Amino acid sequence: MFPTVSHFLEYLFGINLPLPFKTFGLFVALAFVAGYWAFSQELKRKEALGILHSFKKKVTLGLPASTGDLILNGLFGFIIGYKLLYLITNYQLAADNIEVVLLSLKGNVIGGLALGGLFAYWDYKEKNKVKLAKPKEVEVTVHPYQIMSNLVVWAAVCGFLGAKIFDGLEYWDDFIQHPIERILSAGGFTFYGGLICGGAAVLFIAKKHGIKPLHMLDVGGPGMMLAYAVGRIGCHLSGDGDWGIVNPNPKPFSWLPDWLWSYKYPNNVVGEGIPIPGCTGKFCNELAQGVYPTPLYEVIICLILFAFLWSIRDKIKAPGLMFGIYMILNGVERFFIELIRVNSKYHVLGLPPFTQAEMISTLLVLGGICLSVYALRNKNNLA
Repeated sequence: MFPTVSHFLEYLFGINLPLPFKTFGLFVALAFVAGYWAFSQELKRKEALGILHSFKKKVTLGLPASTGDLILNGLFGFIIGYKLLYLITNYQLAADNIEVVLLSLKGNVIGGLALGGLFAYWDYKEKNKVKLAKPKEVEVTVHPYQIMSNLVVWAAVCGFLGAKIFDGLEYWDDFIQHPIERILSAGGFTFYGGLICGGAAVLFIAKKHGIKPLHMLDVGGPGMMLAYAVGRIGCHLSGDGDWGIVNPNPKPFSWLPDWLWSYKYPNNVVGEGIPIPGCTGKFCNELAQGVYPTPLYEVIICLILFAFLWSIRDKIKAPGLMFGIYMILNGVERFFIELIRVNSKYHVLGLPPFTQAEMISTLLVLGGICLSVYALRNKNNLA
């Protein structure tokens, strides 16, 4: 396993370079890059087909830097400098606990003031270069794909909060006992929490820019499937706890690698299992028994499902149908993975025990069926 990027580089090239980056975080970032690409391609395609349209926006040229601009840029620079200089001067601590350091109040005031002042001065000089004696208002054309940066930022913020909130609800007893540890942990993210909260933010912003919710949902279907697959690579490589149940069954095919059938997740980032003989350092545990590597299964399945969704996108004309199909496929995939995955189960009203993901995936399938039927019946009225 590769809990940090340093472990990955050492495995590939045999070099020990202590970088303060977690493998899981790297692949979360790559998941956003993959989603950004897929979303942008779909927005461009739908605009070319006349389904989505550019819009006009008024901007004022030649304004000098306002007091508010200087304060915001100075504050942004202060936060970066406050953390950056502290990370540099406490490098080993940062390399081992980057997420704890970033989310703590620890920092370097001198670094914050220096970079805050630099950012404010830079904004002042840049605005003065284009300052006009009489500022003028002009109208510019904005294409749908050009709002992607704004969408990604809000999707990341709301998705992160949603993933943490749903994780806390899923493991409520542990969250109550160790709230700070769960909030600051490198793992502990619930996909559906991120999907629901991040998706709501994207729909809200898209609607403000004139993109109908059903069209935005269709844009997002393939991209979310791809982003999920990329993110799950990080779950597997880091060993973040999203693995399967113990798998003592004999391997069905001799050509199948052991790690693809039953895996102990050595050096996992959550420190689960028993100590590894001869290992020193922070990440020195492995599971006592091999488990189903469910994150890897989801990577393979979701890449195939993404390829399928991407291949049929030109054939789907009814608004909402693409996202309905995505909901069905995603729900079915996650429901069956839950059958062999370790998870916290709910006991409600005498019903058979079920996990949070099983409940949400069932609702996704039912919702996807309803949305697909609705889209097909009203395709002429929803365009």
